[in-house]
Amino acid sequence: MADQNRTITLNNGVTMPILGFGVFQVADDQAEQVVTDALAAGYRAIDTAASYGNEEAVGRAIAKSGIPREELFITTKMWIQHTGEDTARREFDKSLQRLGLDYLDLYLIHQPLGDYYSSWHAMQKIYGEGLAKAIGVSNFYPDRLVDLITHNDIVPAVNQIETHPFFHRADYQQLMSEHGVQIESWGPFAEGKNDLFTNPVLAEIGRAHGKSVAQVVLRWLLQRDVVAIPKSVRPERMAENLDVFDFEITEDEMIRIGALDTGASLFFDHRDPAMVTWLGGRRVD
Repeated sequence: MADQNRTITLNNGVTMPILGFGVFQVADDQAEQVVTDALAAGYRAIDTAASYGNEEAVGRAIAKSGIPREELFITTKMWIQHTGEDTARREFDKSLQRLGLDYLDLYLIHQPLGDYYSSWHAMQKIYGEGLAKAIGVSNFYPDRLVDLITHNDIVPAVNQIETHPFFHRADYQQLMSEHGVQIESWGPFAEGKNDLFTNPVLAEIGRAHGKSVAQVVLRWLLQRDVVAIPKSVRPERMAENLDVFDFEITEDEMIRIGALDTGASLFFDHRDPAMVTWLGGRRVD
């Protein structure tokens, strides 16, 4: 059984931890301690974004950790209002400065909105300069992802999308795999929606292995080769979420979890005009 440092290899040969730590909705004044605790627990991949407003705090935690930079995998993302070739480069530089880093391991377009084609052109240059070891996208639906791939030189290394027991994205994962794009799950616990943490199927599987529902969900994702970035502000939960490499979900259990799939988002649809308007109007300093 692989240990917590298990990695996957992206389409450009860069290795990425299959289990990392996300800081979405972690307040700036809390993020430094949270990331410090996560690094102490053993996480080596940290995922943030300009829109989260906590890049500086994440950077402070990284700097104080004493962990060699080459042992870390740091991801951040560009927000919608900052798309466009010239703007994208400036915003990349700002994120790098806020994080206090010389390079990023992964830089993502956060939403499939705005002038993201021009942004991708800028990101290809950033990648070519070695300032980002890999570049990718987030929240891209199949049509937009394939269109971006078709008309550009570099295929996104990662697409970070909503993926959890109630929205599996299995067909989309297969399509991405055919194009060399790694699927990464945001919201692996569906933020507790649909009573995930008390779901009888997940709970029964957990009891069979002496594991929590959260551990079952993460193990299910890892066995599907889905990168996951769970979030917690509690050190004991951070450690629990890493403790998923000493058991294996059976084929029958995988089928039972498969039956939970609703085939629809529990959060939002980027093809909904009202949602596009709302996202496009959200400003990030």
